[in-house]
Amino acid sequence: MIDKHYNFILLIILGSILFSCSHPSGTTPTNNAESTYQDTAYLQDYSIKYYNEQENQILKKTLADRNGVVQILAENKVLKTQAGQFLYPGKLITDRTYRPFLDKNIKDMVLINNQFVYLDEKVVLSNAWAGKLFVEHGLENAQIFDGSPKNEFLVSNGQDLSFISENKVVWQGKLNADKPENNQIIQIHYSEKSEAFWVLGQKSINKFDIGQKSIETLFEGNQLTAFELTSEGLLIGSKEGYLKIDPNSGTQIGDKNNSLPWPEITCIEEINGYLWFGSTKGAFMLKEDGKFNYYYGERWLPSNRVIDISRAADNTVLILTDKGLGKIVFEEMTLHKKAMYFEKQVRQRHIRLGFNASLVNMEKGNVDSGRLDDSDNDGLWTAMYLASQVFRHVVTDSPEALQNCKESLEAIERLYTINPVPGFPSRSFERSGYIEHLHDPERWQHAEDSAWDWKATTSSDEAIGHMFAFGVIAELMEETSLKKQAITLMDTLMSHVLEHDLYLVDYDGKPTTWGKWNPNYVNARPKMVGDRKLNSSNIIAMLQTAYHFTDKEKYKQKAFDLMDKHGYLDNLMRPMKEITTAPSDADDWSKMLSENWNHSDDEMYFLGYWGLYRYAFNDTLKQMYKEAIIDHWQAERPEKEGAWNIMTALIDTKNFDLEEAIWYLKEHPMDLINWNIANSHRKDITFIEENFRGQTITEVLPPDERPIQRHNSNMFRLDYERNNGTTEHSAGDIWLLPYWMGRYLNVISAPLEQSNI
Repeated sequence: MIDKHYNFILLIILGSILFSCSHPSGTTPTNNAESTYQDTAYLQDYSIKYYNEQENQILKKTLADRNGVVQILAENKVLKTQAGQFLYPGKLITDRTYRPFLDKNIKDMVLINNQFVYLDEKVVLSNAWAGKLFVEHGLENAQIFDGSPKNEFLVSNGQDLSFISENKVVWQGKLNADKPENNQIIQIHYSEKSEAFWVLGQKSINKFDIGQKSIETLFEGNQLTAFELTSEGLLIGSKEGYLKIDPNSGTQIGDKNNSLPWPEITCIEEINGYLWFGSTKGAFMLKEDGKFNYYYGERWLPSNRVIDISRAADNTVLILTDKGLGKIVFEEMTLHKKAMYFEKQVRQRHIRLGFNASLVNMEKGNVDSGRLDDSDNDGLWTAMYLASQVFRHVVTDSPEALQNCKESLEAIERLYTINPVPGFPSRSFERSGYIEHLHDPERWQHAEDSAWDWKATTSSDEAIGHMFAFGVIAELMEETSLKKQAITLMDTLMSHVLEHDLYLVDYDGKPTTWGKWNPNYVNARPKMVGDRKLNSSNIIAMLQTAYHFTDKEKYKQKAFDLMDKHGYLDNLMRPMKEITTAPSDADDWSKMLSENWNHSDDEMYFLGYWGLYRYAFNDTLKQMYKEAIIDHWQAERPEKEGAWNIMTALIDTKNFDLEEAIWYLKEHPMDLINWNIANSHRKDITFIEENFRGQTITEVLPPDERPIQRHNSNMFRLDYERNNGTTEHSAGDIWLLPYWMGRYLNVISAPLEQSNI
């Protein structure tokens, strides 16, 4: 992203006014953040794609004129874009705007004074300036050219050069006539700064002096592919990176730069002060900090082989690939505006029976072709989305958010009533007759109502997610009916857990695989195995939550029994640095649990921290919990995980990474489709040895350069190569939860501009 900066004092004053009104009376959080991000506009990037539907049609160049008209040069013809908007790709079609052009064999096109100028087999011509530009170039098989604002042109057929001035050919010659092997001309650019034409050969860079009508070789190299004359020097791309030379002396400045996302350069362009590179594996932009924004895969481009890059009149960037055009749009928006887009995304495409669901079986990213999918974690993903809507309603008083809360809670409530086991939450439910088409058909059971089926084997993920959402509703919502509904459900769930000796017991009378908080299970794990710490932390959080809102002593007594007699307090306080692989003499289950770091565990920990810290039985425990949370957050910091950073603000400390949380929210792509992503080939990142936490490189990549992931995934995952463009994930749990929680906790301000909630 490229941040936009506005008048600081004005924004602070306006932000203070808006921010002071962001919480309805009586709902201001008790935690006061050390700092607040002022939600000003920044540049959000996203892509509009246009596919080339003619497979054998070779694409060569793309430009946009002063009117915003985009043209694409194909082999011997000109194309234009048709339709196309974000998530709804358009296509490239023949440009029939000027009937005479359909008969012309167009070889190249350039912009002069932001007007299209074309090269065909015989002439240089334009439809601008009343069509008066029409000059014969006198060069057989002409292929490449460029021109000056004075209508001077240098034309080439790849071997010969022809210079046109005052509507006639005034010079002809060759490139490096004494070195035939350097003769193949690749590119011609006119530079207004030097008032000269620059010519790139396969092995040389050359300067044509207009006044002297002579050409001079400034630099010789190998496998040269592209060049750009910039304010910092002349950049020359090759198959092994790029180098910089002094345009006056031709001497090389510094070493060749091949620490790039991919070093096989196909084009270079300076746009709005930023260097853009095309390669055979995507495009990338050099940022001010020396790092790159990397545009790879169909999240951004029709294909990864980049042919050309240019600037459009509206400051978007056109990236032409061999399969079509990617238009990278930079739109000014606040985080709030981004949230409003995601709110619509969830409601319009991701609600299944009230659940927060994924859209699957899409045809190459076509969101209108997908269907809503069931999930093992329908209750968990919905609980996280539900909590986001509670926070949204609290800070904005949005009636839409309130209705979203009601519908999501209704779906979660039915998980408890659709099965015959009191207090047991189903994983999911669906209309009968489709079990064989659902995930894990063997887990599905018929409900007493023959019109419905429900999914068994519920895990601890669901339980902690439910309790998190129930606690948020019970504490923050003013609607009595919703508070009562949430408290009843938490009491129902936790009564089941206590009555079944700290197990989730399924329809078959047996504990589920993961729903186990009993000491016989928890303390059977060696101390370094994560489940011992995790399950202890989660069950204490759930018992505290239940006691806080029901005042039932059984929950408090059980919690202290676990902490005092079974070591659960010691378990949950164990430092994260001690969590590692089980010893060789451990049981097989413990070994399996500790093969590597489990990021789903991180999600369960942090969802549980709401109840663990917020509803602590006393201040002594609260201080201890704070230490445990900070310890965990420290271990997670390298991932720059937006949700975990913002949740750490719960404990009223300056020790959470607000800047990294905002980075996560800004850098997260608006396109949540599971496009294939690859980063393992990159030369601009530093890899590290395989390790327990699954960290692959020294510094985590931005979210828009890595696979779409929920919070239970490894943020250091570099690649995704499966089911390209078939699934769109919901922003409900991925993005809206950290954003609205940040708004509630006062670490993110209201937008410093008026917008509809």
